[in-house]
Amino acid sequence: MRRRRRLWQALAVPGRAGASGRCSKHGQARTRPVPAAAPRAADAGLPAAGPRRTPGLRREEVAQLAHISTQYYTRLEQARGPHPSRHVLAALGRALRLNDAERDHLYTLGGQLAEPPGPSADVPDRIMDLIERLPDTAAIVLDAKYDVLAWNPLAAALLEDFSGRPRRERNMIRRYFLHPDASRRHYGLSGGGDFGVFAAGHLRAAAARYPNDPATQGLIRELLRESPEFAALWPSPEVSDERHLTKTVDHPQIGPITLTCDILVVPERDQHVVLFTADAGTPAHDALRLLAVVGLQQLG
Repeated sequence: MRRRRRLWQALAVPGRAGASGRCSKHGQARTRPVPAAAPRAADAGLPAAGPRRTPGLRREEVAQLAHISTQYYTRLEQARGPHPSRHVLAALGRALRLNDAERDHLYTLGGQLAEPPGPSADVPDRIMDLIERLPDTAAIVLDAKYDVLAWNPLAAALLEDFSGRPRRERNMIRRYFLHPDASRRHYGLSGGGDFGVFAAGHLRAAAARYPNDPATQGLIRELLRESPEFAALWPSPEVSDERHLTKTVDHPQIGPITLTCDILVVPERDQHVVLFTADAGTPAHDALRLLAVVGLQQLG
């Protein structure tokens, strides 16, 4: 609760670019009352790390969950510097477990429209809870143009450490068509050619739903300019919609892992949850459990 209140008050400080909080007669920005249910470290899968003077997340824990630096988050709480981007606000909303009304209020204070012209980057709390509570399942959440919005630790170990990539490079379609290493452009997943056809059709459908979104249209222009493969697929009217697949992941350290890939839809946000699983007792399941233990460490 303390972290939420401080962030909202900082964003509402009069005179900051985009600040929209109203001032009382004493010059203090008024913010919407904050609910009592604030996230705890254990709720987010973080270690308790010693006694706490007050309940809730520490500043560095919020920054870690939002994939931003502690220094940057400190400046936000202290009302220093410009307002954060919509992407950063979305990440903070997920880290602080804001509900829809609270998230819309955060956007308003940050000078952003509650409903953007493009695909939503706001992952529902129930989806975040789902992927965090699947220890033997690698899970990622994608928006309509296939930006990776959220992931669990096993997905990072299986595919890559998404937090170490600039946001622009977390788009799976862009990676597939523009990655310099053809063997790794689809994370070593089998059926790459099928994904290329699917990706072009999926992006074509997304462009039709979001004709005024600069990010979606910019991605298409970049791919048409830089990828002859994408340019050849783009005119095709084919749009496929696969939900259940079997994929073999050629992991650089463990080797081939044959997994079941299921894709769930989050219709109210136009998002997809991709789940990689294996049957218990199989070599693939043992490989996933090993990855869950070692995480991003290098295997000997």
